Amino acid sequence: MMQTQMLIDEAVETLQTQIDDTAIIACSGGIDSSVAAVLAHRAVGSLLHCVYVDTGFMRKGETDEVREMFNDMGIEIKVVDASDRFFNSLQGITDPEEKRKIIGEQFIRVFEEEQRSCGAKFLIQGTIAPDWIESGGGERDVIKSHHNVGGLPEDVDLTIVEPLHEFYKDEVRIIARELGIKSSERQPFPGPGLAVRVLGELTRSRVEACREACHIVETGLLQAASEGKCEIPWQYFAALLPVRSVGVHGDTRVHGETIVVRAVTSLDGMSAKYSPIPHEVLAKISTEITNALKGQVNRVVYDITHKPPGTIEWE
Repeated sequence: MMQTQMLIDEAVETLQTQIDDTAIIACSGGIDSSVAAVLAHRAVGSLLHCVYVDTGFMRKGETDEVREMFNDMGIEIKVVDASDRFFNSLQGITDPEEKRKIIGEQFIRVFEEEQRSCGAKFLIQGTIAPDWIESGGGERDVIKSHHNVGGLPEDVDLTIVEPLHEFYKDEVRIIARELGIKSSERQPFPGPGLAVRVLGELTRSRVEACREACHIVETGLLQAASEGKCEIPWQYFAALLPVRSVGVHGDTRVHGETIVVRAVTSLDGMSAKYSPIPHEVLAKISTEITNALKGQVNRVVYDITHKPPGTIEWE
């Protein structure tokens, strides 16, 4: 506990030496950006301009939850609805690396607009060690470009500050607990959101289907864990695959897409093992998904791939 407090104090002091003017930060509600925001708020107070960007790729009810969480911590947050912008820029894009880079650039463009309104000189990011390791550089291969690293455009007109750059997810979680952040036990959620959980084209209807499936997976596994049927995984979600197959609804033959359920155990996200979820739990989740998305999804499969060789997210 003492060592964690020392790390917090050092991070705050470092931020105070780095930031001498208005700073802007993206607050997604995830643990990384939340810790970075609280540390920055302690360091520079009113110089910090917190922005939550609703990209259209957030989870069900996420915007309201994030707004409430930051209000409870006494940090003012501005909500920007940029969903039209993101969907328009990603129209027809299916390559995952291209998606991430477009999302990274659009994030920066939103902040440049916010920068002009608040006069920010600094951009604070919740980048952690796995982000820049997996994004490659030097002798490291690119595993996947994280939108806050490999996805950044080269002409960013902001000084980037990354207080968590050398930390891993488990270390950030410990700091979050010490800071009393509600999202300290929240499962990881990728910066690009559902955009990298919807494989193929990003239409609003496909994203909405993935959003509902993710919600069913999250609530289903939380309920199963509370009933002692399984341990809660480190990360758990649904992804929508552009794989159409024949299905039956009543007496009608239909074609629908496929939802894959993913649940893993991990310490820091650098490696992971699939969680052995009981079949009865998976069966209940499958039934709820196909009922909720009738006519759109007719198959649900479970991913039993470790990391490596797979990654946690599908894109």
